[in-house]
Amino acid sequence: MNSLKREVDTLNELEHIINELRAQVERTKQHEILNEQDEELTKLQLENMKLKHRLAILERALEAEEQCTMATTNSKSLDGYSPSLTSVLIPTEIDQMISISDHLICLFTNAIAKAFPSLAGTLAIITPVNANAAKFGDYQCNSAMSLAKIFKADLGSNKSPRDVAREIVKHTTSSSLIDKLEVAGAGFINVFLKKSYAINALSNMLRMGVKPPYVKPQRILVDFSSPNIAKEMHVGHLRSTIIGESISRLLEFLGHDVLRVNHLGDWGTQFGMLIAHLEERFPNFLNESPPIGDLQAFYKESKKRFDEDEEFKKRAYNRVVELQSGEMNSIKAWKLICDVSRKEFQRIYERLDVTLSEKGESFYQSRMIEIVKFLEEKNFLELDEGRKIMWPTDEKVGIPLTIVKSDGGFTYDTSDMAAIRYRLEEEKAEWIIYVVDAGQHTHLKNVFSAAKRCGILDSCCHRVDHVQFGVVLGEDGKKFKTRSGDTVKLTDLLDEGLKRSLDKLIEKERDKILTPEELKSAQESVAYGCIKYADLSHNRTNEYVFSFDKMLEDRGNTAVYLLYAYTRICSIARNSGKDFSEINRLLDTVEISLEHEKEWKLAKTLLKFPDILMKISKDLLLHILCEYCYEVCTTFSEFYDNCYCIEKDKSGAIIKVNCSRIFLCEATASILRECFNILGLKPIDKI
Repeated sequence: MNSLKREVDTLNELEHIINELRAQVERTKQHEILNEQDEELTKLQLENMKLKHRLAILERALEAEEQCTMATTNSKSLDGYSPSLTSVLIPTEIDQMISISDHLICLFTNAIAKAFPSLAGTLAIITPVNANAAKFGDYQCNSAMSLAKIFKADLGSNKSPRDVAREIVKHTTSSSLIDKLEVAGAGFINVFLKKSYAINALSNMLRMGVKPPYVKPQRILVDFSSPNIAKEMHVGHLRSTIIGESISRLLEFLGHDVLRVNHLGDWGTQFGMLIAHLEERFPNFLNESPPIGDLQAFYKESKKRFDEDEEFKKRAYNRVVELQSGEMNSIKAWKLICDVSRKEFQRIYERLDVTLSEKGESFYQSRMIEIVKFLEEKNFLELDEGRKIMWPTDEKVGIPLTIVKSDGGFTYDTSDMAAIRYRLEEEKAEWIIYVVDAGQHTHLKNVFSAAKRCGILDSCCHRVDHVQFGVVLGEDGKKFKTRSGDTVKLTDLLDEGLKRSLDKLIEKERDKILTPEELKSAQESVAYGCIKYADLSHNRTNEYVFSFDKMLEDRGNTAVYLLYAYTRICSIARNSGKDFSEINRLLDTVEISLEHEKEWKLAKTLLKFPDILMKISKDLLLHILCEYCYEVCTTFSEFYDNCYCIEKDKSGAIIKVNCSRIFLCEATASILRECFNILGLKPIDKI
């Protein structure tokens, strides 16, 4: 704990130095403006340039130390850990799965600081090497080329990249992860991993389970799904629901405190027409629950009347006023309509194994009044043709937010400003993630800017992300619709998935092998897994074509292929005739061996798991995890084709069981199981 306190003190000292330098830079700028003498101006410009250079180095040092802190905190012991501006102690004895990339960044960042003190804090550039290019090592440090350019441009030195690379290698601390370092080509540093590290890390993983890489725990709010009351969930809600759920699972696995929020559209003008229609169709609704199970049809009926009947429209507007003022009958009618919708939503969430906590637009009704008062007191609101607007920035460019309409009503801008204030100030969220389609980009950007402008959102301690995604297309390349041109209902989509997955299983004659219960589990696992994986395996920022035929293929990067592969992997230990349920006892007597090149390749692929999670936690692109799952399965297939796990004689009797290789099978299954959990796939023992 003392070492961590020293580290925090060092970081605070760094921040103080950086702030002082920033102030000095600003003072120098002022001198440049005021001083009219050319000679003095030149001196100040040179001084300013040096200060900026030193400031950049110190900021890099701060970033490097923070990253190294994260990488080292999860090590066995931090005794003796004493970071400074030019040196960070890296734990050298590690026998657990960690983010290798982060560890190497720390290691080489430290080496650069030792080799070249004037460049202390320059973050090392680390890239993994393609598994099929093992002769170039497993990772590369590519910093030497950029450092050589800095030497030439800023310091007038002509050090070659290879010379820089050699100096870095010379000052690199030994690590239990690294077998050897080689300087190659124009100045690449090739890093070869130690097999002993892989053996120990995988053995410990089998003993203790798959553990996440260390990150600083945060309170994170994920806003996703967000359907509208009285409207059925359709394919447009699919992406937000699936992506938001997986992001939440990822962050929870990493140890964050995650709040999953369903920002339901449960307030607004449309409820006036719904309540008015309810009163006329079911006048006794206060005493008897009306049969409005089909809310979609009910909504269409009320909307038709609203558009065609002026008297009905007036009554609808009156009901909106009554609802917003808290009139009891209107409130009861509103709650009744909301409850019917919630039950329908919940059925879909249960099928997709999605967990959400509801805080709809109605929740912020009182807080919208407060946000208007807050913005008025701070003089951020302006009158514009009867509206009260707020510009997102002081420059007053772009599209202003409409905080109060000319009739005194509130808008989406009002509720979103109230929501972000509530989430940051009352929920104490440090990071908010909005999983909303790309069409809302400008709106959310304005909300974030406005929240910064009025002091609600502080970039120094808060992070906000718009996780945007493209639309779902049909196989004709157009927006996914039914043949009649209607939006595809989510329940219909899931039902169709169940039907097609069952057809596929029967086609493969799985119904003759599996019990009815096992067949039903396989059907649901394949159907829902395929729908989720087809979405997550595409870069979310792009559109994607929805095709049941492609997603149900058992070859290539599909859920079916992965689920079948996982089931086969799990069956190997089961078919060995040995009891691998007590794996700790077996690990005490048999050590994992990585002598065969395919064993070593598989082990290194499994060790990449923490790296993959760290990368996704930064950019929130889940297709990277899907690609990793596919890489694990194909690499395992290479291993299994070349390395016998169980040897049998001609009669089929087992004559030899290679426990070491079955350990690798079990490790592969463990990693895939955790990946599947994050992606929302449900693996099964038999398929």
